[in-house]
Amino acid sequence: MRSSIALRGLGTLGLCAGMAGCASVAPVPYSELASSASMAPDRSDASGRVPYRYSTPVDWRAYNKVILDPVVVYRGRDHQFGDMSAKDKATLAAYMQTCFTERLRGRFALVQERGPNTLRVRLTLTGAVTNTPVLGTLSRFDMAGAVYNGVQAARDGEGMMTGSVIYGVEIFDATTSRLLSAYVTKQYPGAYDIKATTGALAAATAGLDKGADALMAQLN
Repeated sequence: MRSSIALRGLGTLGLCAGMAGCASVAPVPYSELASSASMAPDRSDASGRVPYRYSTPVDWRAYNKVILDPVVVYRGRDHQFGDMSAKDKATLAAYMQTCFTERLRGRFALVQERGPNTLRVRLTLTGAVTNTPVLGTLSRFDMAGAVYNGVQAARDGEGMMTGSVIYGVEIFDATTSRLLSAYVTKQYPGAYDIKATTGALAAATAGLDKGADALMAQLN
């Protein structure tokens, strides 16, 4: 009996891992991002969360104000939304605007006009994957899923059948319009974040929260 259960678990793990691999999306240097030609593969990012980046030496402490442009939903042919509905894209864009605004407000004065000591941040939502209904949550408790998700949690990888979000960040000096930093990032919740497995967009919104925190860590 135990042997049969173990074999079933291994079979489930193989099937689910295959499904997770199919659902996983690797970001690309989106051709219609204005900063695309400036970005290069980020070899220093072992996590794979930020595969492409452009950076220059910047004293972020010299800036105390920020202009946050409205979030743009990417419409280039190389987008990675799959068959996601326009409504879901709009929902994610609205959430992205809100959560990044909240984080930036904790460090900068939000302004509308260009001026000295002011950054301009442009966010472009380029792709997203929804959670796999029911199975995404169940895989956290299934024996095979526990093995897979345990490995992913240890390496800060994606959980099984979990959604994600991909977007571009471009940061300019507001006065000169000089590009200071740009990157494409893929964000997703921790492999054992059960709350982020419930609801089609829960993992993507959790990823946006993590991404906003990562941006603030860069700017602080």
